[in-house]
Amino acid sequence: MTQSVRAPARVNGRPDLRGDVHTGTRTFVVGSRQVRPNLPTARCPFCPGGLEAPEPYDVRWFPNRWPAMPADRCEMVLYTPEHDATFWSLGAAGARKIVDLWADRTAALGAREDIAYVLVFENRGAEVGATISHPHGQIYAFDFVPDLPLRELELGERFPEPAERLVAEAPGWQAWVPEASPSPYALTLVPDARVPDLPSLDDAGRDGLAVLLVDVLERLDRLFDAQTPYMLWIHQRPFDGAEWPEARLHVEIVSPWRAAGVTRYVAAGELGSGVYFNPVVPEEAAQALRDAVPARA
Repeated sequence: MTQSVRAPARVNGRPDLRGDVHTGTRTFVVGSRQVRPNLPTARCPFCPGGLEAPEPYDVRWFPNRWPAMPADRCEMVLYTPEHDATFWSLGAAGARKIVDLWADRTAALGAREDIAYVLVFENRGAEVGATISHPHGQIYAFDFVPDLPLRELELGERFPEPAERLVAEAPGWQAWVPEASPSPYALTLVPDARVPDLPSLDDAGRDGLAVLLVDVLERLDRLFDAQTPYMLWIHQRPFDGAEWPEARLHVEIVSPWRAAGVTRYVAAGELGSGVYFNPVVPEEAAQALRDAVPARA
């Protein structure tokens, strides 16, 4: 006789923050996200007239319908009404609108008393879990400072000279391949000035970031002659009321591909040890990205 399979138990359907007493890892258990749709069943919900964008827009934000955390701390950011666009195809002017929206939402969320850290990020491509191809990103507002940005802050946000790992520059900004990235192709974007967070960027700084994002994201696509999957996140000053004099705004971009269509998997020896083995030499990755010259360069 066929038996029915019981669904996993959930805690009131709400995100439940748990800590592992063995490793110290903090994890949100979010049973409600298990039933979210993987793909739209009808038209794209992010196109104008769709479920999440009923009116025309240039850029747009709204609360995530399937939040990973409670209390309106997860937001979606739509980069463009054009479904088949890429971030870089929007050009510097389109990218600047996105940077401004990131900064505005960071300021608004960071001003809340229950928010300690604002993480802006993007997952692009099915290989990294994106279920909708329409250009978009997300914002998570934590009520604590997450471990990775906290470790960076405690180390002092030190960025060594990139030397031969430098890939591209824009006014007030540089992009380079990290010296010891676990990912085959990775980029770090850092402002020349010690700017702590997105809202603190002046007009020139926002223009420079927009130009550099367009540049390096086009290089990733030209590198493999494909829409390269990537993950992008922005680290900035916490908004917990403490002094963080070493905080320095920066953007991280990583791709899981080690060759066109070939994913570099993280396996047990790496997850179990916390030591990673990158098959692509960072200096060679930087040279390949330098050679992938954007069309408008």
